[in-house]
Amino acid sequence: MRKSLLFPLGALTGVCLTLLVSGPQGGLWAARAAAGADDAYSKLNLFGEVFERVKASYVEKPDNAKLIEGAITGMVTSLDPHSRYMNDKAWTEMQETTSGEFGGLGIEVTMEEGLVKVVSPIDDTPASKAGIMSGDLISKIDGENVQGMTLEQAVNKMKGPVDTQTKLTIVRKGADAPLDVAIKREIIHVRPVRFHVENGDIGYIRVTSFNEQTTDGLKKAIASISKDVPQEKLVGYVMDLRNNPGGLLDQAVSVSSAFLQRGEVVSTRGRNPEETQRFTAHGGDLTKGKPLVILVNGGSASASEIVAGALHDHKRATIIGTRSFGKGSVQTIIPLGAGNGALALTTARYYTPSGRSIQAQGIAPDIEILQDIPPELKGRMDTMAESQMRGHLQNSEGAEQTGSQSYVPPEEKDDKALHAAFDFLHGQSANAVAAKPAPKAAVPN
Repeated sequence: MRKSLLFPLGALTGVCLTLLVSGPQGGLWAARAAAGADDAYSKLNLFGEVFERVKASYVEKPDNAKLIEGAITGMVTSLDPHSRYMNDKAWTEMQETTSGEFGGLGIEVTMEEGLVKVVSPIDDTPASKAGIMSGDLISKIDGENVQGMTLEQAVNKMKGPVDTQTKLTIVRKGADAPLDVAIKREIIHVRPVRFHVENGDIGYIRVTSFNEQTTDGLKKAIASISKDVPQEKLVGYVMDLRNNPGGLLDQAVSVSSAFLQRGEVVSTRGRNPEETQRFTAHGGDLTKGKPLVILVNGGSASASEIVAGALHDHKRATIIGTRSFGKGSVQTIIPLGAGNGALALTTARYYTPSGRSIQAQGIAPDIEILQDIPPELKGRMDTMAESQMRGHLQNSEGAEQTGSQSYVPPEEKDDKALHAAFDFLHGQSANAVAAKPAPKAAVPN
């Protein structure tokens, strides 16, 4: 499929170059094209020279495969924080992760300034039980410095046989000294959807990630709640996307579809206009139009923001919490052949149905609710936003926004945002902090 699409694009490019060359400025364009090609080839020659010098003169005989892999990794990671090369082992592990079951500690991580940063601990996993928090920086794994490792190397070091233990050294904002945390590895069964009936009349649905099991889990949750609570008594649903780091695009579309009769969910736009794709709702509103509140915070990213943005633009949901992370880019997984791994390459930006990019801006809540943070955690719970990640894609459509609060109290009784959602569905005013209603843009159906 990829090859069959490249041929017509190549032919089109050839036509454009022919037209440019044959015009009044043809000689100038041809010279520029030739100069660009010469510059690229000269840089490749430089790479070849450096490669040969390293092979011939490095103090110890280097592994050629590792040299090439390191060069590829450096090239791809220089593009933006989310593009990366995965060798065959890392690619296999990623496939296990998106299928919903894998071995490890249970944390979503990224690389930041040479350290591994926790995006979010996964509910009910060894990491969350050990107190790992969103925003924590992992500086050492089993006493070995993370500085100098690739993200894949660090992740592989944290994985291991079930029931074995690893020690993480955590740098936490506001802490006086690094923290050593011992965690026992388990098989991680990512159950992406949990639910219960609240107060006998509200369906609460917690979505922790967007993997291959998410939509099925959501449908089962809605069906179970509808069965347990008569429609005339059910006042609405709360979908909790807080600290959900995202996942698969198709799952974000199908989750949104569960609450929409029709209309666009998201569009993705690449470098070329013809690469624009639009994804629309399918399947119909499973909740039969019941009111919906979505909870987000600084740890809600990517697929979570697609869902929140789509349902908000369609005026289908009210957003409560704090501003989301602001990851508005799409990564395409490109397998590179047997034994060569795969490339996760940023190929497009995504836009909400009203045509709004949330890259480095995030989804602003209709009602902002700040949690009461325990004294021992104050100053440690701010989440780095997409806008603060080195090399992030710029957004020319508005001011970039900094990170927002990501703390969720462990006890439901202390969760102000959750209670604000329940009150809202019961027709009571939420006690908002600096609440600013977001504009309700018209959405084409």
